[in-house]
Amino acid sequence: MNDAAINIVSPDGLPMPRRHWALAGLWIGTAMSVMDASIMNIALPTISRDLAVSSATVTWVVTAYQVAIVMALLPIAALGERLGYHRIYLSGMVLFIIVSLGCAFAQGLEWLASLRFLQGLGAAMMMGVNGAQMRYVWPRALLGRGIGYNAVVVSSAAAAGPPLAGFLLSLADWPWLFLVNIPTGLLSLFLVTRFGPKTPPVTQSFDWLSALLNVLMFGGLFLAASEVVHGGLSSWGIGCASVGGTAGIFLISRSRRNDRPMIPFDLIKIKPMRLAYCASICAFAAQMCMLVSLPFLLEEQLAIDVGTVGLVLLPLPISLALTSPVAGRLSDRHWAGLMSAIGLCLAAIVMGTLAMLSATAPPAFIFAIGVGLCGVGYGLFQAPNNNVMLRTAPIERAGGAAGLQATCRQFGQTLGAMIAALALRYAELGASSALLIAAGLAFIAAAFARAR
Repeated sequence: MNDAAINIVSPDGLPMPRRHWALAGLWIGTAMSVMDASIMNIALPTISRDLAVSSATVTWVVTAYQVAIVMALLPIAALGERLGYHRIYLSGMVLFIIVSLGCAFAQGLEWLASLRFLQGLGAAMMMGVNGAQMRYVWPRALLGRGIGYNAVVVSSAAAAGPPLAGFLLSLADWPWLFLVNIPTGLLSLFLVTRFGPKTPPVTQSFDWLSALLNVLMFGGLFLAASEVVHGGLSSWGIGCASVGGTAGIFLISRSRRNDRPMIPFDLIKIKPMRLAYCASICAFAAQMCMLVSLPFLLEEQLAIDVGTVGLVLLPLPISLALTSPVAGRLSDRHWAGLMSAIGLCLAAIVMGTLAMLSATAPPAFIFAIGVGLCGVGYGLFQAPNNNVMLRTAPIERAGGAAGLQATCRQFGQTLGAMIAALALRYAELGASSALLIAAGLAFIAAAFARAR
């Protein structure tokens, strides 16, 4: 295949076999960026002991990464429309690889959290344009199936992080969780550079002021919320909240007057998309709350070793991988919303049951079965929900739709991590209470999914 052929972007997908190689590269990068949001969850108790910090404080390793992504996703998606999604993705991958190396040699929690923030910016550059690139990789007739497969990668990667971390931690120290990103990232970089869609810009404008306001809004509000979670109300937290709130007011006002708004109100006005966004936020908040709190419950309350914890969490990505393709093929049916709601209700019931059973110290395999059932529930939910968020939007707004989809997912995950950290901070609550909260969030997500 010559270079001229490689640079052609078809309006209806890539030809075979180029499509498979491009998907391999994009999915490897997506899996890395998503997995790193959850891979630290199971390592938090180990890092807490190694760096001599409290269990609530060490969650900054997760929170810093997630806050960076939430701050950057919408501006990155808009910048992708201006510069081309391909350029943004490759730049993010390079940054992600370099900072991963730095994280492996970080000394102290402050350095590690700071580098994780930079790593989150690289991840945002990949996540923010991934969904838009899928619109150019898959033919429109196969887009629903492609979204289903993409849901497998995203959900499985998020869920596979803890068991993979448990396996690696049983063999080596926690810095290796970052070092494995380097060869994997280089492989993704090669495949996407060689075979990925060279998407052209779709606009000549970029609203730098809105981008700055977006960063200040999400950064200020989430830093203020993190301050409350980790240390209580302070003048620093009040200042962050004031900056974030003021920036948000100006951003919303500016976005309502813009043809290509940073906050895509034109997409939010579409009822099915709006309900799908709300369902995504609540569902991923529930999932992350479970994934952050469950390792603490298993290790500290039930005295299960870290390797076994990884095995307990392994059924989640396996069941997701088995269920999501089926749900993807059915995602265009009129009853797909009901299927999503049933899946979330199943996950909610299981999380609530595990929370109540934890007081009786059941064997580890009971938790493994429950985690697998949660995976089935999320597999039934995510592909149809993503189909609504990505396919309903017009092709010229693919960047905005993909950015908002990723923002909702990351917003939910960040919210879930903060809820878990808050529960872990208070001994009278603990990990079992976090699981009950996660169950409630999953039920709310089910209501949104059914309504769409």
